[in-house]
Amino acid sequence: MARAAATRCSCTGSSQVTFPPKLDPARTLAWTRALLAAATLSLGLLRLPRTGPFPWAMGAYLLYALVAALRRAPWKGLAGLLALLGDAIFFLALAGIAAESIPWLATVFLLFLLTEAVVFRDAVEVAIVSGMAAVFCAVAPQAAALRNLERTVVVGGALACVLAVHSRRRAAEARRLEEELEAAHRAARKAADLERERIGNDFHDGPLQSFISLQMRLEILRKLLGRDFEAGMQDLKQLQALAQSQVRDLRAFIHSMRPADVDGGNLIAAIRRIAEMFQKESGIPVTFAAPSKPVGMPQEMTKELLAMVREALHNVQKHAAATRVALTIERTDRGLEVTFDDNGHGFNFAGTYSLEELDLLRLGPASLKGRARAMNADLQLESRPGRGSGLKVKIPL
Repeated sequence: MARAAATRCSCTGSSQVTFPPKLDPARTLAWTRALLAAATLSLGLLRLPRTGPFPWAMGAYLLYALVAALRRAPWKGLAGLLALLGDAIFFLALAGIAAESIPWLATVFLLFLLTEAVVFRDAVEVAIVSGMAAVFCAVAPQAAALRNLERTVVVGGALACVLAVHSRRRAAEARRLEEELEAAHRAARKAADLERERIGNDFHDGPLQSFISLQMRLEILRKLLGRDFEAGMQDLKQLQALAQSQVRDLRAFIHSMRPADVDGGNLIAAIRRIAEMFQKESGIPVTFAAPSKPVGMPQEMTKELLAMVREALHNVQKHAAATRVALTIERTDRGLEVTFDDNGHGFNFAGTYSLEELDLLRLGPASLKGRARAMNADLQLESRPGRGSGLKVKIPL
């Protein structure tokens, strides 16, 4: 009961999962600065002389630290660099005054300063801050008391510079990966839009037109049966043949929408099943030739290739009026070659064109060209008007 109640929202009754808030490095460092400033002021008032400007300086620095911590957004750019220099100057002043009475306090503040520089600044700025601190520790009047701190400054500064370089490289790599991911998302959205457009066009040009034709023929049959029963029965037989053709078209359309099924990663077996199903439903004989050994491909490329095979065969059935199709798969030194050849009408242009030439001339099926680009494959289309067409896809592996 308690567990169930903990997952229900008190106002709506819906289940919710609450995650701890993600730490913000800027706000964490800002509040760390404020705590260090408060500790410095408290210890300074207890263990350092209360005369002179340092107590007022510590109070002013605490006020600045609280303002920085309460800001919703950290200082960036020139303002961020000035804030880093202000922290460095305060550290130098703290090291000079509290080197003998509170030596560890300057070391703690140095670690904070280097952390701030590594998180928000580049390696050059980290080196400048570390060099300023090292020079001050070497030439300050309290040089003997600051000797241990000087070693900490040198070692910590060197490590901070290395970390800053590594951090910037990782940030640049992260930006590059984000750009590549965004490009992949754009390509996926474009591919999805093209697929939806292809499905809509195929359904409009195929099953929908067949149903419209069937509806018109039924209306003619209704009128014909009233005038000439024998002629109406002959027309009814033609309508039955049309309905059977529509069933085949719908089955092919539905199969083309289903996701590719690769049994055990065997690409050749999956393409063979597609070819057999196409031959069974369309009645067009398919000559299939492929290597006996399995061909390994990444999953996304496999899906694209199987979708391309289905679409190419569907186009043959829909547009080519072919009586035979040859589908050949060949493994080469550079990758995989998939070839389609039919004896149908061909395209309304003649010749052999590459993918770039097809794009330049705005020829060929757009969806097949898009799938070839998705696989980084070469595509070659040969058109023989009145004698068929050939399509060859070269996929690098």
